[in-house]
Amino acid sequence: MEISTLAPQASAPLAATKDSAIMPGFRRNAQTCRHDMRSLRPHEADEKFRKGLEQFNRRRFFDAHETWEEIWLPTPEPEKTFLQGIIQVAAAFHHYTRGNHAGTRSLLQAGLKKLERFPKTHRGLQLEELRAAARRWIAALEAGNDPGLQELPRIAHAHGR
Repeated sequence: MEISTLAPQASAPLAATKDSAIMPGFRRNAQTCRHDMRSLRPHEADEKFRKGLEQFNRRRFFDAHETWEEIWLPTPEPEKTFLQGIIQVAAAFHHYTRGNHAGTRSLLQAGLKKLERFPKTHRGLQLEELRAAARRWIAALEAGNDPGLQELPRIAHAHGR
């Protein structure tokens, strides 16, 4: 299922809290998705973002996708598009590990299209390195080549953290 087909469900507003440090605009009174967002506070959204990053870098792409999806729907634009882009990249590499190269290419293209809107570094991450890796993977898959597990990318911190 493509991520964009998930529709948010309205929920009663909760008391506003301060914005998340990592996901600006994320507040407790955001709409819900299939996860119970009513109990997710901004610092919890930050933690889930970091957890998804850790999962991605450990090659647990499905888990990263699921973790980031928990904060995706209630997050306002433009961060919503950023999250959708990295979720699609994570889903793409999950498809790769399952042998679905066509799904890998398709989701990489969709994710890359969303991530192209953001600067080289975004949210403290070296986003251009991820985009460059996605471009290499797309080109290889379109040429009928298999880049191989050793070429699965990691998402690096912008300042070597």
